[in-house]
Amino acid sequence: MTPGSLPPEHTPLPGGVVRGHAQQRQQLTLQHYGWIIGVTVIVALLLHLLGDILTPFLIGAILAYIGNPAVSWGETHRVSRTIGTLLVVGVTGLAVFGLILVLTPLVHSEFSQLVQRLPTLAVLLQTKFAPWLQQTFGIELQLDMDSIKAMISDNLAGAEALTPKVLSSVKAGGTLILAILINLALIPVVMFYLLRDWNIILARFEELTPRRWLVTLRTVAVEVDEVLAEFLRGQASVMVVLAIYYVIALWIAGLQFWLPIGLLTGLLVFVPYVGFGLGLVLGVLAALLQWHGLPGFVAVLVVYGVGQLLEGYVLVPWLVGDRIGLHPVAVIFALLAFGEVFGFAGVLLALPASAVLLVALRHLRKAYNESALYR
Repeated sequence: MTPGSLPPEHTPLPGGVVRGHAQQRQQLTLQHYGWIIGVTVIVALLLHLLGDILTPFLIGAILAYIGNPAVSWGETHRVSRTIGTLLVVGVTGLAVFGLILVLTPLVHSEFSQLVQRLPTLAVLLQTKFAPWLQQTFGIELQLDMDSIKAMISDNLAGAEALTPKVLSSVKAGGTLILAILINLALIPVVMFYLLRDWNIILARFEELTPRRWLVTLRTVAVEVDEVLAEFLRGQASVMVVLAIYYVIALWIAGLQFWLPIGLLTGLLVFVPYVGFGLGLVLGVLAALLQWHGLPGFVAVLVVYGVGQLLEGYVLVPWLVGDRIGLHPVAVIFALLAFGEVFGFAGVLLALPASAVLLVALRHLRKAYNESALYR
């Protein structure tokens, strides 16, 4: 019997005895159900306890799933799976490295300007924002400018002395730094081996699956793959359109860092709410550092407000639509729940896991509608 194939209807046993289909389909006992529940509980407990350790493996598995169609396409065009895997891992690494190259100078530049303009911003807060807050909402904002300036001076002095302290503590924190570097290095390694042996791993899972559930499991796996494929195609289109929108809109608004902030905001919407939140923070911070008046700051807020409306009410319904079937509240809950258990990797894992749950609930509802309890 080949890996993953269904067992024949009649299987010869030692001694010439033939096992019939009726005899093969034995009823599950309470002991069997006990084993199933026990294994499920143990796996869930391990996932919870080993969440931090599993983070690079989960990220590598997600990236391998995303890159598998490209490697499979290369196989059909006479490119070995190993070579295709190396190419996909290399392109992914270059994309992440490019994103870091764009983000790091941007954050460093904004932080440096913020440190230099803190006294000016404090005066602006007292002379412009506090009176507006008093007139509009009746809220009186009491500011002790002498204390604020003293705090800023102390923090600036502390920031200048931060580098020697960091360098002196590198030895003490060497274990933590080493652990972070190991986790980062594990991601491409895990991605490579999972992507290269993807078909073999799936075959092994089929071998371990109880025969009575194999057909149903294949059906569910195909449906989950279709849901995720629809999501990835639609989300990629949303990312491109939003990146173009934010770049053009921030350029029209006159923001100094319009290109990197616009690209980051658009491309990072792949992680729901995180990309928009990061882009909004960077855009507002850049506006505060660039302009003294209110119009430029309001223009940036309008750009991001329109972008959020465009994403939620036009692009996602049009390019993704109801093909996935995930309610926005379910998406938010999944992000919070999986983020709590698995950290940042859980945020990436939330939507694929939600797709699996969605397909499982569809089959559960179908079984319920066909049951004697419903009828």
